[in-house]
Amino acid sequence: MTDQLFMQRALELAQLGVGSVAPNPMVGCVIVYEGKIIGEGYHELFGGPHAEVNAVNSVKDVELLSESTVYVTLEPCSHFGKTPPCADLLVEKKVKKVIICNDDPNPQVAGRGIRKLRDAGIAVEVGLLADKGLEINKRFFTFQRLHRPYVVLKWAQTRDGFVARENFDSKWISNAQSRQLVHKWRSEESSIMVGTNTAIYDNPSLTVRDWQGKNPVRVVIDRELKLRDDSNLFDGEVQTLVLTLKERESTEKVKYITLKNLEPESILEVLYNQKLLSVLIEGGSALLQSFIKVNLWDEARVFTSETKFERGIAAPVLNDEPFEEQKIGSDQLTCYQNK
Repeated sequence: MTDQLFMQRALELAQLGVGSVAPNPMVGCVIVYEGKIIGEGYHELFGGPHAEVNAVNSVKDVELLSESTVYVTLEPCSHFGKTPPCADLLVEKKVKKVIICNDDPNPQVAGRGIRKLRDAGIAVEVGLLADKGLEINKRFFTFQRLHRPYVVLKWAQTRDGFVARENFDSKWISNAQSRQLVHKWRSEESSIMVGTNTAIYDNPSLTVRDWQGKNPVRVVIDRELKLRDDSNLFDGEVQTLVLTLKERESTEKVKYITLKNLEPESILEVLYNQKLLSVLIEGGSALLQSFIKVNLWDEARVFTSETKFERGIAAPVLNDEPFEEQKIGSDQLTCYQNK
């Protein structure tokens, strides 16, 4: 049970890196000597030191490392990237044992870190609380194994099933609490996407404003390049990708990517090539439904308000069973997972 408690602590540390480390995974590390934590750390920022480095650096008496057990949520890296290999660091410090939550599916690691440790005579165990590790890093594992971003669908609908009025006006269906929660979600994802009509009629900024965190890369589907140059998406505040069938020269902050088609598979391939681990698709209804139709989604989060429109643009249709429901003020939030 003690091993589980230390790994649980490492998993809690890992989650402190949410929104800051992508396209790297979130990783936490705890170092234990004679049943007591003597060091801990997590991967805090993409390009910065990894969890193992921060944990080792926090140990006051480095002589204890050779008799310590290291609990780490992901297999230590074995290759030179923006930082040196963490497996080499643990070998250098001659730690006694390493307990790993999940092995790393990244082809640059994929067992090599574990092999380095074992070849150096370090005892290694893999798989402790593996399901929890997979849940925390579901974006990373989806990206590595399926070669696409983790897809989160989100929309707000009225009690009678509409996402906008007939003139595309959708402000405001959900309440202020729900909208703040959406800003929190934005800070947790690598990118955020809308279709042409949503961009034209809502003129959204798609930034994190009612929460503290990093802005996601903005993605807009603009098949015929209908968006005005003074649209909020082109304000230069955040990197914006425009996926289109037309040709247009990119600028410093707006990158135009011309595709032969704008099917969900093609869209996700572009985002994968841009190293975007996840995408929050916020609308409109046709774009959301296109991903549902081809079963290319991982989560859906649907707000239902007490408002009624009686007529308008119909909400997307999901036939899956919800796995979670909760009240957000007067709104009902229903969450789905694609099994």
